[in-house]
Amino acid sequence: MYKLVVFVPLKDKEKVKNALFEQGAGKQGFYSHCCWETEGTGQFKPLAGSQPVIGSHNSIERVPEVRVEMLVTEELVPLCIEAIHINHPYEEPAFELYKVFTDGSELEGQEWL
Repeated sequence: MYKLVVFVPLKDKEKVKNALFEQGAGKQGFYSHCCWETEGTGQFKPLAGSQPVIGSHNSIERVPEVRVEMLVTEELVPLCIEAIHINHPYEEPAFELYKVFTDGSELEGQEWL
């Protein structure tokens, strides 16, 4: 199991979330559409050669964004990354992927326990 974290402009949050849910992300046990959201401010400076959707070249831009976190099974990771690239407005969407343990049995036999 993995935790997928993606940073999305506030206005595009639902589009990206729904695209990930359609791929099967956000399921845990008998629940679907599970996620965590935290609002913040993203910052970037488009450089020469970029094609920014928001902002101008060589000017720092600050955008209200949401950090969206959800669980994803290993087999869905490639589909979810593709869904981010298709549905996210940015040329270079920021996302993170972490291995997580959702069941204590996955930790059995670990020397550090």
